[in-house]
Amino acid sequence: MNASTLVQKLWNYCNVLRDDGLSYGDYVEQLTFLLFLKMADERLSAPFFEKTSVVPPEFRWSVLRSKDGDELETHYRHTLQELGKMTGVMGTIFRKAQNKIQDPAKLRRLIADLIDKEQWLNLETDVKGDAYEGLLQKNAEDTKSGAGQYFTPRPLINAIVSVVAPQPKETICDPAAGTGGFLLEAYQFIRDNNKLTTSQLAHLNNEALRAIELVDSVARLCCMNMVLHGIGGESDETVPVLVQDALGKKHGEYNVVLSNPPFGKKSSVTVVTDAGDAQRQTLSIHRDDFWATTSNKQLNFVQHIVSILKTNGRAAVVLPDNVLFEGGAGETIRRELLKTCDVHTLLRLPTGIFYAQGVKANVLFFDKRAAQEKAHTDKLWIYDLRTNQHFTLKENPLDNEHLLEFTACYNAVNRHARHETERFKAFSYDDLLKRDKLNLDIFWLKDDLLEASANLPPPHLIAAEIVEDLALALEQFEALEEDVKAQP
Repeated sequence: MNASTLVQKLWNYCNVLRDDGLSYGDYVEQLTFLLFLKMADERLSAPFFEKTSVVPPEFRWSVLRSKDGDELETHYRHTLQELGKMTGVMGTIFRKAQNKIQDPAKLRRLIADLIDKEQWLNLETDVKGDAYEGLLQKNAEDTKSGAGQYFTPRPLINAIVSVVAPQPKETICDPAAGTGGFLLEAYQFIRDNNKLTTSQLAHLNNEALRAIELVDSVARLCCMNMVLHGIGGESDETVPVLVQDALGKKHGEYNVVLSNPPFGKKSSVTVVTDAGDAQRQTLSIHRDDFWATTSNKQLNFVQHIVSILKTNGRAAVVLPDNVLFEGGAGETIRRELLKTCDVHTLLRLPTGIFYAQGVKANVLFFDKRAAQEKAHTDKLWIYDLRTNQHFTLKENPLDNEHLLEFTACYNAVNRHARHETERFKAFSYDDLLKRDKLNLDIFWLKDDLLEASANLPPPHLIAAEIVEDLALALEQFEALEEDVKAQP
């Protein structure tokens, strides 16, 4: 069975459960729980014959499969609660798990007719991994639930990983991992481009990759995604996912950081105290190792990523436009970043490639260097993939071929032998310093949208641009309103 057939088989049943109000995300989550239990059970039989299981006997698949009706629903709910109290991979996947399938008959059918009939461990890793990725992709397309915010377009991930080129024995982190796309592509890149020794493979499977994710439901999807790809062990030390707020503190140092941190500019949240009173709390991050204190989440992620990079470590981060031009803390952070790191490449991304509306984003590539008086940045090379490029998620999605010219211009083999093209220009450090507020939002191509009306693109593309701009402006006004309300 190939991955697409398996995805379709699993997904067809989702339509039945959606009649009961189950979202795509709920369905994938329940599949995650059941698949883990089924595969843990398979390890006890041929050809594995493992003597013990990470799952306690009373909660194993064989017990779940033997029950029916209300007894099944009660046992399943109790199983999720108890497994969520454990540590290791088990605790990560089942933490705060709940049964969302209220009809015992449909739960029974999912267990007996769908999950139980496959020998999941006997399937090739590529099939299992690709099938699960396919489910996550379908989940991301359910934009009404907001699932897409955790999903970075696969062609963009492929291009970023190919130019950063992680190597065997390196450690790689994504501090805003979502479902783990960057780490899985890095894993596959290392396997495809190297003949790994036994020790290198063990390091890659159990130590090299670290995902940080704040949201429990997303962290479990990430953990299961990595487990299905053969990453991570069952001990506490080899769990590939940490469930925590990445910005709260350092969580190690790494050779490579790849990330698409969450967008949004909320500066405060409303919390309810033990006494039942509603209070506003600032989201500003105060850390001694940060250059500036700000409530801007993306600026904080930039500072955090620098803090967790080893000297000569490499980073590629997806960031919204405001990080490039925002004054105050933004200018301070850009100035320090250019000084302490070699900020060598900026990829201006086209609109219409993310599930969230109103996103204008970039990928910033930089290498951390040892402290010195002179700034480490010499030239910032900018590739403009935005001007006169119009993409949509369905009619004209971003594809691998759209990024081939960028990867060629990047010249990962020798970045010092780059050449300028129509879309690829270099700007010296001195030129950058002369720009107002050290604004890195630089463009030079003639925008066809500014031509005479006879040359305007179709109305639906203009409308889409307007909607994106208005959505971004509204978000910024809401953030400003929250700031004002939070003032004493």
